[in-house]
Amino acid sequence: MTEKTRTVAKRNPRAPKIIINADDLAYIEALAEGAMQRSPALADRLLDEIGRARIVAPAKMPANVVSIGSTVTYRDESTGIERTVTLSYPEDADIAQQRVSVVTPIGVALLGLTEGAVFHWDTRANQRRMLTVIRVHPPSGDGDG
Repeated sequence: MTEKTRTVAKRNPRAPKIIINADDLAYIEALAEGAMQRSPALADRLLDEIGRARIVAPAKMPANVVSIGSTVTYRDESTGIERTVTLSYPEDADIAQQRVSVVTPIGVALLGLTEGAVFHWDTRANQRRMLTVIRVHPPSGDGDG
């Protein structure tokens, strides 16, 4: 049984390293717990990401890491299309303004990544895409963070 457990724990050995701002951690965990009823698979994925993340103090948060409020440009490697979005809490999300919620498949995938990271993303239509983080602009600091 231990071998099986070990295999499950290492099911995604190539996942890029992620970093999460300590100030955002409790709220992101609460969002994941709250999503458990509506979207258990997504909530599990968010909790997995939190579990493998390196948690850092806000003052030590690198500017090139996607965090809440960051504006990130990423490229879909299968189409070559680049998109720029701002990672937001659900209450601030607005797709018309390219503000994506951290509690969406792309939001979970982007959280904590650094510029240059390549990652797999499963779309809502269950298509696996490979995306590359091109550029990250840190949160501006002028909002109600």
